[in-house]
Parts: sequence; C-alpha cells; structure tokens
Amino acid sequence: MKPQTNRLFFIDAMRAWAILMMLQGHFIDGLLDPIFRDKTNMLFTIWHYFRGITAPVFFTVSGFIFTYLLIRMPQKGFDNPRVNKGIRRGLQLLLIGYLLRLNIFGLFKGQLYNSFYLVDVLHCIGLSILALIGLYLATINRKKYLFPSLLAGITLILFLFEPIYKQWSFSFLPDLFANYFTKANGSVFTIIPWLGYTTIGAFISVLFTQYKNFKYLYPVAISVASLVSYVLIYHSSQAFIALYEYTGLELFHLIQTNNYLFIRLGNVFIVFSVFMLLRKFMTNKTVLQLGASTLSIYVIHFIILYGSFTGLGLYRFFNHSLTPSIAIPGALLFMVACSYLALKYNRHEAEIKAQVSQGIVVAKYQLIDFREASIPVIRELVSRIRLLLRRVFRTVRN
Repeated sequence: MKPQTNRLFFIDAMRAWAILMMLQGHFIDGLLDPIFRDKTNMLFTIWHYFRGITAPVFFTVSGFIFTYLLIRMPQKGFDNPRVNKGIRRGLQLLLIGYLLRLNIFGLFKGQLYNSFYLVDVLHCIGLSILALIGLYLATINRKKYLFPSLLAGITLILFLFEPIYKQWSFSFLPDLFANYFTKANGSVFTIIPWLGYTTIGAFISVLFTQYKNFKYLYPVAISVASLVSYVLIYHSSQAFIALYEYTGLELFHLIQTNNYLFIRLGNVFIVFSVFMLLRKFMTNKTVLQLGASTLSIYVIHFIILYGSFTGLGLYRFFNHSLTPSIAIPGALLFMVACSYLALKYNRHEAEIKAQVSQGIVVAKYQLIDFREASIPVIRELVSRIRLLLRRVFRTVRN
C-alpha cells in the first residue's frame, strides 16, 4: 500500500466505528434500567470502559480529517477553498446543534426551554473547526513548526489545567455562552477540554502530511502510537505523582487523582494503532460510507432517541426502564436503523435538498400571492372598521 494515497481509509473506518459505538452507547445508557448497571459485572465494566473511548476518538478523528484536508491543499490562507468550506461547516454544525434541541410545542407557547441552550458534540466540533481555521490563518505566513507546536501546546494546556478551570462556574457569562465552558447547567460536552482532542488530532494529521512519502510511515506510526498509548495509560499517573513530590505543586496532585484525559488520550492512540495495523482490511464500501455519513447518523439518532423538535423520542417512553435482554438487541437494531436511514438519505441527498428548495420557493410565491390578494380585503376591512368606529363615537357624543 502506498503511503502517499490521498485517502486514508483507516481514518474513515475509525470514524465509522466511533459513530456506531456512540449509537449503542447512547441507546443503552439512556434506556437501560439502573438496577443492571453493576460495575462488579465484567461485561458491564468492559462496555462502560469502551463507551468512554468513543467521544475522545470522535473528536480526535474530526480534528485529523479536517486539518488533513486543509493543509494538503496547495493554496494558502483565504485562497485555500477548505477555509471557506470549513467556516461554513463549523457554523452549520453549531446551527444544527441548536436546531436539534428545539421543541416545536415550546415554540408554539412562545418560549425556548433551558435544554435549547445546552452544548453537545456538534457545538464543540463546530467551534473546534473554527478554532483550527483561526490557528491555521494566524500561522500560515510564519515558521512551519509554529502551527503544529500550537496544536500540541493547546492540548497540553487544556489537559493539564482541567482540574482548575472545571471548578469555575463562569457565572459572569450568560448561560448561552457559559454552557460552552461549564457542565453546571447540564451541558454534555464543553469546548474545554474537548478542544484538546481535536487539536491533537490536527497535530497528528500534520505529521502524517509531513511524512506522507516516508517509506516506513505506517510501521513507525504504529510503533510510536503504541508506545505513547502505553506510557499515557500505565505511567502518566505515576509521572504526575513524581512531579507533585518533586515540585510540591498541588496541580499535579489534582491531575493524578482523576487522570482521565491523558488516559483516554492513550486509548485514542491504541485505536489509531489498531486501525493503522488493519488498514488493508478497511476498504469495505459500506464502512467507508458510514464514516462519511456521521453527521446524518448523528442527526437521525438524536431525533429517534431524544425526540428532537417534538420531544417524542424513545428516551421519553423507555427512559432507564429496559432490561439487558431488550436493551442489547434494541441497541443493535437502533444502530442498523440509523445507519440504513443515513445511507439512504445520503444517496438521495441532492434530490431531497432540491425538493426542499423547490418547496420553499413555492411557499414563498404563495405567500406573495396571498399578500397581494389579501391587500384589497384588508383595506376594505379597515375601511369598514373606521366607519363603524365613527358611528359608535358619534352615538356616544349624541
């Protein structure tokens, strides 16, 4: 396999794996009865651990893919077509993230529920893409090492200082903005520290692009990823303990007491190494299509499971009530259904968008026709009301 191939199939496969893991994770976590959440049960413990890997992998892969496509273009700065496309994509993800939390019945009442302002995966990835574009534009005319250095540095800073800023309430900000930084109001994800996984993914993509013609790219990449994962998972906590004992800084003690960010980063490197090792088997058409359909899958799963727009999702009717014998096959069926619907949508996306656009145009012209037709009626109605009011006031004066 030639390392300089433009498409990295193992990345698409990783993204497909992450989105499928997310589907079953959200289904089981939301619908399984708490009585069956037994952490002494080995199967549940394994499932719970792997569920925790999903989001870090998804954020990392998102940063990798976007930056890989961004920096491989020969154009620089705003001349790079990926910049404008990325800005549109980032804003689109933010918009979709808010739309998915809309409730039509609430709108009819003239109010937005508090859940509308909560931040989720799409918000964070959209904002992360905009942040990557900002870093790219700020460093494009400077030394080549500055961009990857900033990417790695942001990850390190966000992960190291997480014990400090996670205690901040950000109460000085309106909830709409504070929810991007704190989970105090119910946000599932926050831009800090999750931006750190996106930037480390971008950093890895820079390395891949820089050494794309290296003959032993994959053997070296697999070895390095395996070594880094081993160090992060099994030795990072001990390293922070040693740093705390040597420096006396309380920060290092706080990190090692809940060292999930660096350990999960180690898990991400394991996933990278496994998928790179098996990259020759990662060319299945359906798998690659799933990897390219993650947004559609996410939107469909949100509507079915959480009841976007109507509130009538599976979560409302089966919230924490299913047994494993129902939840497990249900999760499998849920994965198949969301994947099938997303692939169907993507095959007919152009037709659907064309029909929607045509419907909007037709509705627009109908509104214009209705307005023009109603103007004489409104004028006549206003005239009669004026006449009636004159008669009433004249009678009152008499």
